[in-house]
Amino acid sequence: MNREFIDAIDALEKEKDISKDILIDAIESALVSAYKKNYGTSQNVRVNIDRDEGDIDVFMQKDVVEEVEDDMIEISLEEALEIDPRYEAGDVVEYQVTPRDFGRIAAQTAKQVVVQRIREAERGMIFDDYITRQGEIITGTVQRISNETIFVNIGKAEGILAATERVPGEKYDINERIKVYIMDVKKTTKGPQVFLSRSHPGLVKRLFELEVPEIEDGIVEIKSIAREAGSRTKIAVYTEDETVDPVGACVGTRGNRVQNIVDELFGEKIDIITWSEEPETLISNVLSPAKVEKVIIDEEEKAATVIVPDYQLSLAIGKEGQNVRLAAKLCGWKIDIKSHTKYFEEPVPEIDDEPEYEEELAETYGDEGEPIEEYADEGEYEGEPIKEYGNEAEYEERPVEESEEEEEPAGEHDSEPELAGEPEQAWESQQEEMDQEPAAQYEDGLGEEIIEIEE
Repeated sequence: MNREFIDAIDALEKEKDISKDILIDAIESALVSAYKKNYGTSQNVRVNIDRDEGDIDVFMQKDVVEEVEDDMIEISLEEALEIDPRYEAGDVVEYQVTPRDFGRIAAQTAKQVVVQRIREAERGMIFDDYITRQGEIITGTVQRISNETIFVNIGKAEGILAATERVPGEKYDINERIKVYIMDVKKTTKGPQVFLSRSHPGLVKRLFELEVPEIEDGIVEIKSIAREAGSRTKIAVYTEDETVDPVGACVGTRGNRVQNIVDELFGEKIDIITWSEEPETLISNVLSPAKVEKVIIDEEEKAATVIVPDYQLSLAIGKEGQNVRLAAKLCGWKIDIKSHTKYFEEPVPEIDDEPEYEEELAETYGDEGEPIEEYADEGEYEGEPIKEYGNEAEYEERPVEESEEEEEPAGEHDSEPELAGEPEQAWESQQEEMDQEPAAQYEDGLGEEIIEIEE
């Protein structure tokens, strides 16, 4: 019977992949609980199971004291000396009390404890297994889909692929095999929970390690990754071996290596650039495929101004700023992109003497000065004070009615500064000329009309 017991433990070890020692320790704890259930909870009991033969022994433990107060856990010094003369007060006496059989309730208790301990041991082993694999990729099978959450069978455990960790646009079917990234592992009352991801940048890194032997061997190093899942990924690689081209090693012959990764990511675009310790070179590289004319570095702010040709501006920025956003995340610098024309054009001077200009206008026109456009042609007199008209009183005394009857064409008057100096004389001389010239012009014509009327 004991041999069959050991064989059953060996079979359970292979099935559950749990150590034999862990199983035997669980059974010993179960038997202790069953003994206390059957013979009293205050008993100090130890159970020992032989690992080879399967013999089970139960030992009672009591403290050696001078005066016994609880005979269930204590023994007198006299009784202890009868068992062994070497006992002293304060020692623990242990003697075998193996029962012939357990009752039904005790056996049921032992079974429950054994099952519970085996389940806890199994969960602990699963947790220890996956916690060491955190940050790796694993192939799983889509088991079920609940709302936006996908549950993936990854072997001993069930992984959770949340909606926030999925790539936009990707769709999965039941029993479909997918590669996922182990993002985190947590202990819960229902066992260990493995949280998976398809959008994490680490997924791209691990895929490159699988496809590129140089990265796996450490010849080529992945310095940084910036990813917008489902759209584009930028990866910076570096090597100290001058005979190895890091970008070419990642691309592979005819691009077969990187193409396998692109296919696994359902067509996501991947830019591979060479890492450099020089900020100017690095920033120029990370903006690939755009061409860069000049990079201006600000070490204190850790910011850079990048000048690109005008026709490369949209390419450098990318769709909705994606290219420059990924580039800044990849190199860790703030990047401001400007076109060649915008950067090198001369700045327009600003007018800062506007208050002084207003003061000049106030001195020229006075408190009741009117805009110049009401008195003079804008193109001819713009910006000049209207001195020729004087104040409002002098302007109203001018012979407005006569000027309306005989208005001369613009340009035939004398210069207005002369009119401003002598307004009355200028007006009389103009009136005499106007009175004389029309008379000579109308004399003949008017006479001819009169003669025709008389006849």
